[in-house]
Amino acid sequence: MAAETGNLEQFKTGILDNNPVLVQLLGMCPALAVTNSVENALVMGGAATFVVVMSNLITSLLRNLIKPHVRILIFTLTIATFVTIADLFLKAYLFKVSQAIGAFIPLIIVNCMIICRAEVVAIKNGVGKSLADAFGIGIGFTLSLLTLGIIREILGSGTFLNYQVLPKTVWDTHAWIIMILPPGAFLTLGVVVGVVNYMRERGKVGA
Repeated sequence: MAAETGNLEQFKTGILDNNPVLVQLLGMCPALAVTNSVENALVMGGAATFVVVMSNLITSLLRNLIKPHVRILIFTLTIATFVTIADLFLKAYLFKVSQAIGAFIPLIIVNCMIICRAEVVAIKNGVGKSLADAFGIGIGFTLSLLTLGIIREILGSGTFLNYQVLPKTVWDTHAWIIMILPPGAFLTLGVVVGVVNYMRERGKVGA
């Protein structure tokens, strides 16, 4: 029972207290670059979640066989393998989204969030805790990107998942094009991080 509680807490920590984007400020490149639409944010979040889950799983299973001096190399090769799988899958089944996201799927290989979980958790713990951590971090990352994507797409395009949600007649006149451009990414991220930090300090979210 204690192990289950520990796993649940590990899972929850990745979403709230240890959120990779909004708390740790990791994975900033995709958070800024691909969140101009909800679709892009969901696909990137899903790909990163798949990679961190599989990386933690393999690392945990092999933790007693991995020598300390080669662990970073093993982490990198493991992550690269699953990034390649995710990239090929997206090119086969979601080609337009894959083109829109561009190089940011291959760049998951050097995402500090993923290699950090292998080093801090998976190499030191069993499969249960490693998977709980990976799913928590992956979901936290996806929710962060999704939050940014919703704000930027609605304010920048007047759409949600490419469906018009704001009156087109109004939006043609008062469009916030800046929200789907790089300055809008920095502005949205700054506001969301500020709100999350304020809520955490007030004890409404996380610690």
